[in-house]
Amino acid sequence: MKNYLEKKPFSQINLDDPFFDSLKSDYPGFETWFNKKENEEAYILRQNGMLEGFLYLKYESGNINDVTPPISCEKSLKIGTLKINPHGTRLGERFIKKALDYAITGEVQLCYVTIFQKHAALVNLFLKYGFTPHGTKNNPNGTEMVLVKDFSNLREDIIKDYPLIDTGDSEKYLLSIYPQYHSAMFPDSILKTENIDILEDVTHTNSIHKTYVANIFGLGLLNKGDILFIYITKDPNSKSAEYSSVVSSVCVVEEVKRQDEFLNFEDFFNYATTYSIFDKDDLRKWYNKGGCYALKMTYNAALSKRLIRKKLIEEIGLNRHQRWTFFKLTDEQFNRILEEGGVSESLIVN
Repeated sequence: MKNYLEKKPFSQINLDDPFFDSLKSDYPGFETWFNKKENEEAYILRQNGMLEGFLYLKYESGNINDVTPPISCEKSLKIGTLKINPHGTRLGERFIKKALDYAITGEVQLCYVTIFQKHAALVNLFLKYGFTPHGTKNNPNGTEMVLVKDFSNLREDIIKDYPLIDTGDSEKYLLSIYPQYHSAMFPDSILKTENIDILEDVTHTNSIHKTYVANIFGLGLLNKGDILFIYITKDPNSKSAEYSSVVSSVCVVEEVKRQDEFLNFEDFFNYATTYSIFDKDDLRKWYNKGGCYALKMTYNAALSKRLIRKKLIEEIGLNRHQRWTFFKLTDEQFNRILEEGGVSESLIVN
């Protein structure tokens, strides 16, 4: 398996790797700090055997007084160290998602990071996902920006508010995906046991945005902000869908485009291949079938408890006899799936 985040003790991470040279330069005392953390853990990402990303997270209690102005807060998540080698990839997004997963799971009021302004690409990434400039922090090598994501300061913007889900005016649906596509698109939701700690789950190819292509009737009804529960269809090796078909994840619709909105296949391919697990042959097959939709969505959470079809029918009240490819949920069904699926209440905005 490649391109996934590994959680490693500091003692097992090579501080002499050239990857850390810029951190040593930016932060005098970085080596001392790193060595003191030997029994703590951080996330790393390797590609082709090379270290390409590093993330250290820390929950904090009480006001944050080492920045100007101080931040009033009861509980926060500090992105203590984040470095990504830029190669035109989406590595930064993957680490941002991991940090925000921790923030929601830890039920913090806010998440913050200090960063030098010269790291413009990383600064812009934080700003994209709702961090805002708060103030400054001085260190021996200069002054850092302080960026804060306050989970109570909503913008009514799907991306800036991510991973929060605004349920107020949204329609709710169940969308089916075949198992072979699901595992690649939603790696946090790979089925291992019923109770999965999503923070420790493998998160290869784990991006915030997803693109799904299908010719499912009704997808054109979706609007920006609508909410989808992702339902994995029956495992081909299983005799019954009652126990192998499950709801795994919750997503929010960014955009839906019909096939006839594209000039030709290349136009369709260039759009649909972004954040998609489909290769060109797959997309050409769907395009040739006709009537396709390209659905862009944010991947907001994996359910910590997978709900099997049997439970969805007998306890949540879904209709056994309707076609489960794509259909609307009532607010009551939606709320029950959130509750029974163990989705953090702090993720939901009413």
